[in-house]
Amino acid sequence: MDKKDIKRSKFLSMVLRHLPESVGLTLDQNGWIDVRKLLSACAKKGVIISPECLERIVETNDKKRFAFNEDRTKIRASQGHSVSVDLLLKPTAPPEYLYHGTAMHFLSSIQNRGLVKGRRQHVHLSHDVVTAIQVGRRHGDPVVLKVLAKDMMDNGYLFYVSDNGVWLTDHVPSVYLVQEDRKGTHSDR
Repeated sequence: MDKKDIKRSKFLSMVLRHLPESVGLTLDQNGWIDVRKLLSACAKKGVIISPECLERIVETNDKKRFAFNEDRTKIRASQGHSVSVDLLLKPTAPPEYLYHGTAMHFLSSIQNRGLVKGRRQHVHLSHDVVTAIQVGRRHGDPVVLKVLAKDMMDNGYLFYVSDNGVWLTDHVPSVYLVQEDRKGTHSDR
């Protein structure tokens, strides 16, 4: 994506995940919004996005943050909402391990509280170490935490997978976390 599309994509993330009211819109209960209404509302805020540009952003976004409905008349964020929506995700058995990328300066809090969802609806987990490192790098010196997902599920915790492959759960207690080094192998604390 070019710089203009990245800026538009970030604006769409803000609107579709956190602040639809900032452009005068309300998401439906499942997070969908009419594409024409979205583009019109964005234009009124000075963010011009053509239908072709929106298609390009959805198709080329490296994290597949957005999805169209089947007839492409509605759009929503795939996950990451801080506003209440029901993405109609079904509980799914996770692999034995999932991963969470964070920054070194958050480790102390995570060791005390585990992974908490904060303002979002879920804790976000990756299926691979490389993605977790990329996520952690956004917040500082990256650290990868291995999540003992199968053990959690065996103890009653639920997992979901978003349309773009992000694993979601409500909370990861610290007893289910193992710190990994940057190569994805266990490191002693």
